[in-house]
Amino acid sequence: MKQLLLFLVLFVTFCAEAQQKHARSGYNRGSIKNRLFQTGAENLDNYIDLLEGKTVAVFANQTSIIGKSHLVDSLRKLGINIKVIFGPEHGFRGTADAGEKIGNYKDEKTGIQVISLYGTKRKPSKEDLAGVDVMLFDIQDVGVRFYTYISSLEYYMEAALEWGKHLIVLDRPNPNGHYVDGPVLEPAYKSFVGMQPVPIVYGMTIGEYAQMIYDEEWLEPRLYELAGRHGKFELTIIPCNNYNHTTKYELPVKPSPNLPSSQSIWLYPSTCFFEGTVLSEGRGTNIPFQIFGHPSLPKTLKPFIPRSRDGAKDPKLKDKLCYGWDLSGPADKVFITAGSKVQLKWLLEAYNLFPNKDEFFIAPASGKPTDYFFNKLAGNGTLMQQIKDGKTEEEIRKSWEPAIAKFKAIRKKYLIYKDFE
Repeated sequence: MKQLLLFLVLFVTFCAEAQQKHARSGYNRGSIKNRLFQTGAENLDNYIDLLEGKTVAVFANQTSIIGKSHLVDSLRKLGINIKVIFGPEHGFRGTADAGEKIGNYKDEKTGIQVISLYGTKRKPSKEDLAGVDVMLFDIQDVGVRFYTYISSLEYYMEAALEWGKHLIVLDRPNPNGHYVDGPVLEPAYKSFVGMQPVPIVYGMTIGEYAQMIYDEEWLEPRLYELAGRHGKFELTIIPCNNYNHTTKYELPVKPSPNLPSSQSIWLYPSTCFFEGTVLSEGRGTNIPFQIFGHPSLPKTLKPFIPRSRDGAKDPKLKDKLCYGWDLSGPADKVFITAGSKVQLKWLLEAYNLFPNKDEFFIAPASGKPTDYFFNKLAGNGTLMQQIKDGKTEEEIRKSWEPAIAKFKAIRKKYLIYKDFE
């Protein structure tokens, strides 16, 4: 019976993939034409045997799909015993606002207990994992350091190390996996929006990233000692098929409410900086991270008004007429605009045009450089000072080069897929 169900799931996956035109083209068009692309989750043959007869915990959200079916539903149909579901920022179903605190509840469709790992609790406890044999992780990342799903992955890994569980990461493509760029995070600026010494765009899938932070021993040292003593921890990465770091991948499901399209995802590494300023970053519009501005900027710029909407119930500058930049457009055009690098030109121009520069960056009550949200996004206190000092984009980017080169040497060791370089 299980073999029949497995065949049916794989057949539905094949049909769904055949209908979906996303994930079929490369930056060199036709680079994977006529070959079947599959995510790690869709490679059921590679991991179903590791789950059969086991009690399973699943870290998932709305992006955790096999064809058109949710991973949890597919596995339950195959008779897999899922005891608990963990959800990241935006929740298991992916509808919560950024930063919104989500409580625990039972999933209406499955009746399975859902435990939120965003807010005050970010790591599964011993009690949460009681009786669990295997911890499964399947979340669509966007390849940007301050996108918090990789921080959730890290805490999930730490729990697996601490309590001696087998951790399986179902890999998914990185829509920003075709380049590496941005300042590398400095330890003093570590936070939930940046936990490891990686650039803003690190050019790795979530499976590659998991292997790197484990093998480089970037997790808590005491956890490696614990894992060594109980000897039960194991990390397994289930790779994608027919994917590499030159593959253009457009997501079938939006990874979070304010990244609704490929255009927002490609611009996000550059325009998310505005979250640390008084400017609107476009939340409360239908093109978040593609439009940004402020009421005090020149009225010759693009007008827009952030409104309360799903995923942005109380956006910055709500109901206020703002003026700024609109980078939206067809996907191919916006991909070129994003430029496969962390763009600083919009940030520098906005700062130069802003009338009261002392108020441009949102200041914390403490006044400490490490507490500025802008600095947490940047991963250092240098970028803000460079902007204030009038440094050019070329000068700023040059200052990133030594740390990027060092990171790239580390990154190379953990690539599962052919690189873009």
